[in-house]
Amino acid sequence: MSVLDEIVAGVREDLAVRESSTPLVEVRAMLADAPAPRDPMPHFRAPGSSVIAEVKRRSPSKGDLAEIPDPASLAREYAAGGAGAISVLTEARRFGGSLDDLRAVRAAVDVPVLRKDFLVTEYQVLEARAAGADLVLLIVAALTDEELRRLHDTARELGMTVLVEVHDEAETARAVDLGAELIGVNARNLKTLDVDAGTFGRLAPLIPEDRVRVAESGITGPADVDDFVAAGARVVLVGEALVRGGTPREAVAAMTGREA
Repeated sequence: MSVLDEIVAGVREDLAVRESSTPLVEVRAMLADAPAPRDPMPHFRAPGSSVIAEVKRRSPSKGDLAEIPDPASLAREYAAGGAGAISVLTEARRFGGSLDDLRAVRAAVDVPVLRKDFLVTEYQVLEARAAGADLVLLIVAALTDEELRRLHDTARELGMTVLVEVHDEAETARAVDLGAELIGVNARNLKTLDVDAGTFGRLAPLIPEDRVRVAESGITGPADVDDFVAAGARVVLVGEALVRGGTPREAVAAMTGREA
């Protein structure tokens, strides 16, 4: 069993607990009280580079990264630094996140918020919107074509933006055929956790110019951002370098070329 398979198995177990306590019909009812979704695409398509700054406590590859007792405070620092969106890890077992983190961040900032998790059912998409998520992540490697299409369509019907993540040529073709507007190229292989620095450069030419390309993993500072932008990225998603750096506002500002 790959690392991705193990993570998804744990996600499904935790999901079953939530579904038993809060049925789908109740989650649907919560949508009426959710704040209107915010659209990140104008910022992502604007000249220059955009940063999706991540609230991330730990990861399977690096272990503990940061305690982050107050995710809302961290999110405000990211927003002050010019982040185009904020990503919140909500997976509990491997990343130490929760939907409560997402709710806290959504209430604290005006920029769009991404629920970053391993979404495999419609229930998770609906609970993301009910919690205030403006974007959701769909990982092509974790979904069949039918599942990918269904979850993508559900999110779009709810007014959310979808970040569709790919790792190789076949997955990129699936994302493009889906019509995904926002495609993330993750240099980290979720089956082995190995990082291939050349992944973005190899896959970016396969993504049409009218889509927005996002570079994920392996970004440590402004020089890396410049390299990915030169290779065709409009957006970079950064987690570890920001939560470990100690100056999140300044770090985000440096990556966007702005002054904090």
